[in-house]
Amino acid sequence: MIILYAFTTKGNSVLTLQFTFSNFTRFFEDSIFPNVLVRSLRLAFFTTVACIILGYPCAYFISKLNVSKRNMMILLITFPMWTNMLVRTYAWRGLLLNMPISNELKVYIGMIYNFIPFMILQVYTSLAKMDQSLLSASADLGANRFQTFLKVTLPLSLPGVITGITLVFLPAVSSFFIPKLLGGGDYVLIGNLIEHYFVSTGDWNFGSAISLIMAFVILASMYLTKKLDKDVKEAK
Repeated sequence: MIILYAFTTKGNSVLTLQFTFSNFTRFFEDSIFPNVLVRSLRLAFFTTVACIILGYPCAYFISKLNVSKRNMMILLITFPMWTNMLVRTYAWRGLLLNMPISNELKVYIGMIYNFIPFMILQVYTSLAKMDQSLLSASADLGANRFQTFLKVTLPLSLPGVITGITLVFLPAVSSFFIPKLLGGGDYVLIGNLIEHYFVSTGDWNFGSAISLIMAFVILASMYLTKKLDKDVKEAK
């Protein structure tokens, strides 16, 4: 149905469908819409980078703990996820309401908080499955801890990082209620546009076209991460 609406004009009946590409040309002719798409990609990119920078050390630290402490840390990380993401975002809205920071920074805080557990858990899984005898072998060959990390730990954990990138980037680029609640209505992303044209204006045709463009971007991102994951595995 989304594909059908995207390639038809507004107000058609089922019996008199008029196919058109005008919904897609409208998106690219007005600079506002591509700019929103670029903003969404930028937000998702920096959110993913922040989740890697903050999440990897956390996952590494957890992987070095004994089993009981490790399980407790994983429980503490996943515990907030038992609450609906919308409820958690409303909680952050209350916390950040009177803080003298920009709406953009508030959106980044909400994004990172909601998506960083996915990065931590994926990286931790890769680190936990790693053969510890490789670390001992590296030390026996004269490598220090930093060299062992760069040559052994980091390469073996890259599949978890790549999976984490997929789980963070894809929902971040299409998120709409986090920017809506924390951005004060001033920080519009592609997800907000889709919601606007489906819910507020009732222009399902144009909203469907935006959805297909977003779907193409997501598929392209999945292809790139899959190819990167394949290259990493072949490099091993």
